[in-house]
Amino acid sequence: MAHAPRAKSLTDETAAGFHAGRLSDQRLFRSFAYVGGRWVAAADGATFTVSDPADHTPVAEVARLGATDAREAVDAAERAFPAWAGLLPQDRCAILRRWHSEIMANREDLALLMTAEQGKPLSEARGEIDYAASFVEFYAEEAKRPDIDSVTSHLPDAEMEVWREPAGIAALVTPWNFPCAMVTRKAAAALAAGCTVVVHPSAETPLSALALAELAERAGLPAGIFNVVTGPAPEIVGAFTADKRVRVLSFTGSTGIGRLLYGQSAETVKHLVLELGGHAPLLVFADADLDPAVTEAIKAKFATSGQDCLAANRIFVERPVYDAFCQRFARATEALSVGHGQSDPDIGPLINEAAVAKQEEQVADALERGARCLTGGARHPAGRNFYQPTVLADVPADALILREETFGPVAAIMPFDREDEVLARANDSDYGLVAYVHTRDPSRIYRLTRALEYGMVAVNRTKVTGAPIPFGGYKQSGLGREGAALGMREFMQVKYVCRDWS
Repeated sequence: MAHAPRAKSLTDETAAGFHAGRLSDQRLFRSFAYVGGRWVAAADGATFTVSDPADHTPVAEVARLGATDAREAVDAAERAFPAWAGLLPQDRCAILRRWHSEIMANREDLALLMTAEQGKPLSEARGEIDYAASFVEFYAEEAKRPDIDSVTSHLPDAEMEVWREPAGIAALVTPWNFPCAMVTRKAAAALAAGCTVVVHPSAETPLSALALAELAERAGLPAGIFNVVTGPAPEIVGAFTADKRVRVLSFTGSTGIGRLLYGQSAETVKHLVLELGGHAPLLVFADADLDPAVTEAIKAKFATSGQDCLAANRIFVERPVYDAFCQRFARATEALSVGHGQSDPDIGPLINEAAVAKQEEQVADALERGARCLTGGARHPAGRNFYQPTVLADVPADALILREETFGPVAAIMPFDREDEVLARANDSDYGLVAYVHTRDPSRIYRLTRALEYGMVAVNRTKVTGAPIPFGGYKQSGLGREGAALGMREFMQVKYVCRDWS
């Protein structure tokens, strides 16, 4: 790892695509890692290219650090931990509040940067910046409530207390689909708890995390508290999982990678917070208000171009309204605009060509098994990372799209006849993150919200997430919760104190 000068943008090196000159504050465009309060390059000068998924133009050359650099980041976090953990909670609160203010003051630049590296439509990127900032604001307040509980003594002449103390160093591994919000949802909770953090952002989208580091530095976060290590995940995250000083590992990503990290963390017995895959069912009953149900289903399926663990991948519609729902949903899907994120369409590019190939595979498989394509069903002419918003009807139960995450703009719709039938089909999944229900029957709402094997259930709406709620799932959708007071507790350990007054 080498000390690096302020990052250069590719403004003069790139003929097309994103230019850092578009930012009001070009200091937010960072291409070096951030360790121990310094901007650093790889010792050998190695870099990797971040490209715009919409047109494949290069956006930045980012420092390619490795395992040795990751351990040095842990060193920095270890040195900084005692002072940060010992800081008065209200002082941590003040720094987090300033970080929140910096994020909101630079909202537009952060959104532009996110769209350039992730492809997300600009309005969605702005919404994510607001969402990301909300976690910093929320945990600024939670920092002042570390929770000391009294316990009714079962022993004579003894007084008992339960304390929650910061766990230590936390490794935060974040995904490409929400490159700002997943950093702040984890980091703000950990920092509020008194932990220091080492962040590994996806190599697809590291620029958002680096911009957040710049803003954290401006907010007065001391050196070594918040570190961002860029480079290949196997080397960097492998170093984190092997290091016994890292006490918490928080990861958002696929269930397959989550299982891998689970195994890698066993040797050092880390506390794990895993937000993994989802395969959300959306249930529409005949008594639902059909037009609002269609509108909400469009949101649930196509937000972030379908690249969302909350996406409604399996849409079940009661037979009396099945045909009408399919027709309206297909019309609404055909009306969605597709294009480069900077033009602020409804649907942007997928993250890479492998993601497009997955859509092709799932659609072909469903059609071969008897599904009907109501609209879409092919690549989009906007570019090789674009796929048409697609609606498949009458999707058979053995279709690939019903057994694995889609992570793209393809909707699968199936009819059902009875409540018990659709409940069994909805629960027939290894995933259990979120489920959506549309009905006006209060008794059915009660039955289903109890019986659905999901960590979150949305009734007659799509938007349910936010800083105050405990985000997480059942089964192989993960471990632990993010957001709410529970999210901060994931980064704290419990100490029981028993005092003898005899």
